[in-house]
Amino acid sequence: MKELTVRQLAAISGVTVRTLHHYDEIGLLRPAVVGANGYRYYGRKELLRLQRILFHRELGVPLSAIAELLDFEGEDEIYVLKQHREKLEAERERYRVLIETIDRTIEALRGEGSVANTDLYKGFSPEKQAGYEAWLIERYDEPMREGIERSKESYADKSAAERHALGKELYELEQRLASALRNGIDPASDGVGALIGRHRAWVSAMWGRPCSPERYSGLADLYLEHPDFVARYERIENGFAEYLASAMKLHAKKMGQSSQ
Repeated sequence: MKELTVRQLAAISGVTVRTLHHYDEIGLLRPAVVGANGYRYYGRKELLRLQRILFHRELGVPLSAIAELLDFEGEDEIYVLKQHREKLEAERERYRVLIETIDRTIEALRGEGSVANTDLYKGFSPEKQAGYEAWLIERYDEPMREGIERSKESYADKSAAERHALGKELYELEQRLASALRNGIDPASDGVGALIGRHRAWVSAMWGRPCSPERYSGLADLYLEHPDFVARYERIENGFAEYLASAMKLHAKKMGQSSQ
């Protein structure tokens, strides 16, 4: 094949001329030939090497480690490419699920469907989900770990129809509560209290066990303390996070007093 100049290689690869110069300077990607005019020329071998560099960089490998990986040849080189392929396949599936989550959320926002709390984060990296759970466990100690595991098991045991019904129930409850907020209805009112009673029942169904007044009040604190929950509720209606948490705490207090 005809050798490419540095500008031609930059044009087809999307890598800047300056970056290609830098790769040359650090020994990561040398040109095949440097002409008498000082121009760098790249052949097929160099193009393949640049592709490998870009694969490594795309997957977050630091430049210092890339240099070592580029020394692999033959079957070792193929093995590394296969590893990249597996990671990219996993990411493709994750993005497919993320797109599905976005579509379902858009439908819910338009009133054409619903999304359960547990489905809001489908497709997000396991590391992030693990981070949410670690935050909860750190905040509420070991009993929270047991609660998380029970909730996962309970949700996994539900049928698709049951999950859909739960999602629809939550969506309707949140919309009615947001409407109450917009209309200036006191969170201590009987109407809001009735909706919150249904919300607490929904939480119990999701957890797979009764939600005591104490736990429900703690959940309200969680909604206000974690930025992701606050962001989610504020997208429904400005001030909704505080309104919902306040109504939950009032309900929990009332139920706690009635049980004494």
